[in-house]
Amino acid sequence: MVSVVVPIYNEEELILRFHEAVAKAMQSAVDDWEVVYVNDGSTDSSLELLKELQAADSHAVVVELSRNWGHMGAISAGLHTARGRAVILMDGDFQDPPEVLPDLIDAWQRGAEVVVGVRRSRQEGRKILALLFPLFYRMLGTLSDYPIPLNAGIFSLMDRKAVDSVNSMQERNRYLPGLRAWVGFRNAIVYYDRQDRAGGDGKLTFISRIKYAMDAITSFSYKPLRLSFALFVFATCSAALLALAAILSSTPVAAAALGVAGAVFFVGGLVQLSVGVLGEYVGRVYDEVRSRPLSLISNVYRAHARASSQGDLLALQGSHVAIPQDGYASPTNGYTSQNNGYTSKGIVEAA
Repeated sequence: MVSVVVPIYNEEELILRFHEAVAKAMQSAVDDWEVVYVNDGSTDSSLELLKELQAADSHAVVVELSRNWGHMGAISAGLHTARGRAVILMDGDFQDPPEVLPDLIDAWQRGAEVVVGVRRSRQEGRKILALLFPLFYRMLGTLSDYPIPLNAGIFSLMDRKAVDSVNSMQERNRYLPGLRAWVGFRNAIVYYDRQDRAGGDGKLTFISRIKYAMDAITSFSYKPLRLSFALFVFATCSAALLALAAILSSTPVAAAALGVAGAVFFVGGLVQLSVGVLGEYVGRVYDEVRSRPLSLISNVYRAHARASSQGDLLALQGSHVAIPQDGYASPTNGYTSQNNGYTSKGIVEAA
């Protein structure tokens, strides 16, 4: 099964048209699928429309949240509800085009475990956001300690292993594209052209977008904390140059002024150094509080082990053990038993 998770907030004019487009795309790609709509405290008739949709189409699943929890809260609820072996995340305003869903599924079926939808182009009716989005992604790419695909939002497909890894994270201030990149696994990219909203206005306010950007930067970068070290180096170098200029100055007044300025820069550098050291400790405390795992296992490859019918550990008492050509020890005075579908030699205690 492939699940599609769609957060919904006041989208009454688009829900039916959107579901029709998603259903058409999914029917052409897979046989077993579901669409998990997460109603994030809508104040219009979105919930009633979703309930009617669920009654008419068994592929639709409706999750009703107790109030408006925000975009990331709705996505998290959808990820925990989805049952598919792969889960697609997308917005319900047609900015993430449903016709790209078969491409995401095809990349997953070819072996990718995380398929990211990257915007080839973007149509944005709000001019300020059209200017700020490229600036944000450029800044995030510079500051991030992990390689996060630029020009990529939540539109993506994740294998069940990646979904379970993201669900296991206990972070409250989430930036999903960063978490998706952090968990790793085999990645693939599908390029698409992002359209403007098919109707209505964007539901995220400017302030909520600023918070989202801050969550992205602070959750995946220590560079802002380490800025104090760069300021310490700058202040120390400036203090040294000012001290040298004071020594070489030809007038006492200029020497005194340069000396005072150098002292100010030197003390300021010490303050920045102290703040930088404190920031390193704060960063480590932040890591411990988030409790991210040290590593995530994708697969384990090992030789098939032969199990003894007598348990994991048997004492060899009075029996002679022969080493066959396959490298496994088997007693010469043993018996044959079936264990897990193959024949193994058991060990009998000598009289």
